[in-house]
Amino acid sequence: MQHRILVLALLPLLGACVSAIPSAPAPGGTAPPSARPSAPPPTRPAPPQGGGGFRAPRVMNMAGLEGVIGADAEALQRTFGIARLDVREGDVRKLQYNGEACVLDVYLYPLRPGAEPTATYVDARRSSDGLDVDRAACVAALRRR
Repeated sequence: MQHRILVLALLPLLGACVSAIPSAPAPGGTAPPSARPSAPPPTRPAPPQGGGGFRAPRVMNMAGLEGVIGADAEALQRTFGIARLDVREGDVRKLQYNGEACVLDVYLYPLRPGAEPTATYVDARRSSDGLDVDRAACVAALRRR
């Protein structure tokens, strides 16, 4: 009696093992759909179809950033000095200036195809802990250096 109960308790486990065994090809000589190899998943998303044209960036408009927004890299260098970081990726450029008060990241994008990148966005944070600070105040502090 105990032997029958043990056998009945093991039947679901045995069934799980049997379902994991690949099935034999169908009589027509083709493998069942679940046994056919599938293409490996792509490692990167496919690039967007069509629409590969230029997309103009949004330009930040904030008081206190006059002379920064719209400036090219040379004008920014005259205002703030040599950038601590100068990172380029394609036609985009990021310049980073830092002082005791803050770190200023200036992002330069071309406004039209083939144009020289100009500053369209800035971000500012404290040098000590990285918390956001007023962008215009940071620009003013770095201009005084």
